[in-house]
This record gives sequence, structure tokens and C-alpha cells, in this order.
Amino acid sequence: MTDQSERTQAAPPKADPRPPGGAPRAWPKTFADRLTDPRPNLRTLLHALRECIIRPPAHTLRQIPLLPVHPGPLPAPRPGTIALTWAGHASWILRLGGLTVLTDPVWSRRIPATPARITPVGVPWQDLPPIDAVVISHNHYDHLDAPTLRRLPRDTTLLVPAGLAPWCRRRGFTRVTELDWWEATEISGVRFDFVPAHHWSRRSLTDTCRSLWGGWVLTEPGGLKLYFAGDTGYGECFTQIGRAHPGIDLALLPIGAYAPRRLLRSVHIDPEEAVRAFLDLGAAAMAPMHWATFLLSGEPPLEPLTRLRAAWAAAGLPREALWTLPIGASRRLSPSTP
Repeated sequence: MTDQSERTQAAPPKADPRPPGGAPRAWPKTFADRLTDPRPNLRTLLHALRECIIRPPAHTLRQIPLLPVHPGPLPAPRPGTIALTWAGHASWILRLGGLTVLTDPVWSRRIPATPARITPVGVPWQDLPPIDAVVISHNHYDHLDAPTLRRLPRDTTLLVPAGLAPWCRRRGFTRVTELDWWEATEISGVRFDFVPAHHWSRRSLTDTCRSLWGGWVLTEPGGLKLYFAGDTGYGECFTQIGRAHPGIDLALLPIGAYAPRRLLRSVHIDPEEAVRAFLDLGAAAMAPMHWATFLLSGEPPLEPLTRLRAAWAAAGLPREALWTLPIGASRRLSPSTP
């Protein structure tokens, strides 16, 4: 298999943004050539199930009531800033450049083949302002949730990876923009760049890698940059993203669903790797996500945050640059934010 650096190092010069929407684009039948690690085979998956290691040890479930959940009001939009609210898992409400944007929105209580969420959604759906755009990182069920998208008006702008627009259009959405890695689009002065991730895609037994996967760099009109990683393992992609998009002000990085490592190393970063990714990106601050919502793997519920704080301190990074938001909490990023 081709080394990952050979695939992501050739980030092209910053391209002009593509217009939103447009005619359907032609893509290859598969994006398997973009894989940066072999996917876990059936034998590995069955071995994990037999050992019962894809769920946390039973005695650690007593940690669930201690998970940080502190819902609060959504911050009002303010020019020249990015206001963000963590709804849980990889779902954020972002307010920037006059837009309200959702990332990987999952408001459902359950997703297929996964126990019900262990913490409430941080913001009730009825409390959301009108949504201007939705960005999707990839098509796994905990990131692309059909019941949540059905709640949106069908003229909501959806920004999705290459190959995923037909899925959206079949569900009635009329403003769908699909992008390849290193492509961008712009809405009301906010730029959306689609960037690589160390992951894969599938929703059924027959569509493996039929659509792409990645993260997003959002740049508001005043120049503030936010990186939303989506779902990713550790790899050269972070260095390449940092070089292509210098001066990232805030990185939203996953820290959970990492145990057992032999099964999940290739697709999910652990807390220590999240700190390495943050350093590779050259970002100014980090907010963790992809934990405290669904029990997707074998680590104890509170362990991701505990390990992240320890790794952050061991790296000598400033405490104020680690934004450990509880579910439902908000914070505002501005040019003067530490």
C-alpha cells in the first residue's frame, strides 16, 4: 500500500473556491486508493467481539454521571468572531460571518449498532437558530445521521465529501456541494476548505469507500480559522494541513473511541496523538470532541479527557489553549483570544 505521505504531501496551491451547488460531478467508482491503512478485516473484528473489548469495563460505567454536561444559551452572533457550542460527539454549532453552521449533526438518541447516547444533546433542536449550512466529514452513521438531516429544510446548504451528493439528493436536498481534498467553496464570505483525513467510509456492505472522507477548515471573513477534523487516525495529513492553512486559530480534534489500539489505531487518534496532531497543525488552541456521547469502544468514559490533560501538560503546552468544553457549553473565538 502506498505510504500516506505520498498521497497527502502534494497539497496544491490554494485554489479559487468552487461555487456552491452546481451540476453533479463525475467521480471514480471508489476512493480506495486514498486509504492510508488497511481496514480491519473480519477476523480482527470477530476477535474483538469475542474478547468483549469494544465496550468499556462494566465497573467503569459508574463514571457516566461524572461526564461534563453544562448546557447554556447559544452566544449571539458577533462580527469578526467565531462562536462555537458543543452539542456532543462531533456535532458543533458554529456562528461565523453571519452564518450558523452545523458539523456532522447527530441529534438522534441512537445510531445503528450502537447503544443509546449516554449524555443528552447539548442544545435541544427547537432552540437552534435557522441553519445556513451543514458540513459532513464522512458517511459513517455517527457522523451522517439521516434522522437528524430530515429535520432540516431541503434547501439547506450541505457541504459533503466527493461521492456523497447522490445520497443527499435522494433525500430531497437541493443545495449540495461535494468537494475533493484541497478544494474549497465560499458562502457569504466564509470559506470552507475540505482537507484530508486518515480514515475511510461505508454505510452498507456494498458501498465501502464509494465516497471520500476528510475534515474542514472554515475561515471567517476577518481571517479567523477553525479546523474541524471529523474522524481520523494519526498521520502526515496534519502536517500537510498546517502547511496548506497556516495560522489555524482553533482545532476541533477527536480524542475518544481509540481502544483497542490494534483495531482502531488506523482510524481514530488517541489523546496523546491528538496532542501530536495539534502540534503538527501549528494551531493556537484546541477543543476536544468525539467522546462523552456514545460508547463506541473499550476505554472508560472519563479516560479520554484525563489522558488528554496529562499529555497536554507533558508537552508543556499552555493550559489556557486547551478548551475542554462540557457538552452544551459555548465559547467565542476572537482575534484577541489566547
